[in-house]
Amino acid sequence: MDFEGKKLVVIGGASGMGLKVAEDVIAEGGSAVIVGRPGQKLDDAVASLSRSGSAWSIAADLADRNQVVEAQKQLSEDHPDATLLVNSAGFFKPKLFLDYGVADYDAYHDLNRATFFLTQTIVRGMVTGGQGGAIVNVGSMWAHQAVAVTPSSAYSMAKAGLHALTHNLAIELASEGIRVNAVAPAVTRTPLFEKVFPADQLDGAMEQLSGLHPLGRVGTPQDVAAAIVFLLSSASSWTTGAIFNVDGGVMAGRN
Repeated sequence: MDFEGKKLVVIGGASGMGLKVAEDVIAEGGSAVIVGRPGQKLDDAVASLSRSGSAWSIAADLADRNQVVEAQKQLSEDHPDATLLVNSAGFFKPKLFLDYGVADYDAYHDLNRATFFLTQTIVRGMVTGGQGGAIVNVGSMWAHQAVAVTPSSAYSMAKAGLHALTHNLAIELASEGIRVNAVAPAVTRTPLFEKVFPADQLDGAMEQLSGLHPLGRVGTPQDVAAAIVFLLSSASSWTTGAIFNVDGGVMAGRN
């Protein structure tokens, strides 16, 4: 995949599949802007990327509206030339429906609000630049179907909204040469998913969950990143509005 001269913005790219996508794009001649929560993890990610190419950070807690507005300003002023976007920010905290409080619910939908308006800012730059672009949203298998062992009604609702945004933007932005797709991963061993289980139970949980997938294992960040990179690239130039299941076969049928 050739990304020579292309600038990528990754929302939530300090770890996991978002970081892997940034690594792959830089390896193919592009550059990357990582938007993430302030802290050492963001600093380390950008330092690592900078050893291979050009990388920048924008520190923002996406639950804080003021910080999101500041991130929008930085993107507009410093990176209006970005033509690639990956929305990979997220968290996953299974909870029974009857146990949710307002704060639990708001946490997911605050993230969707930030994603919406950061995407809007980047798309304005794409439209002004006139070079088209490609956007990939990281949705979820949980937006398609529920899993009893991981009750996730609010998470699923939020990710289903991201899938719907994908379809709407694909139609609205097609005339601007901007393609919009999404991936819907099943269980993927990322820092996000690892937080669901105590450290001493993680390996056993991953082994147990592997059995749900027809291909016999949980996913890796690289599994999902490979699909995202394809959707960002010119190899998928006739693909828009698609929700790609990157799930080890789970949506075809569970073991």
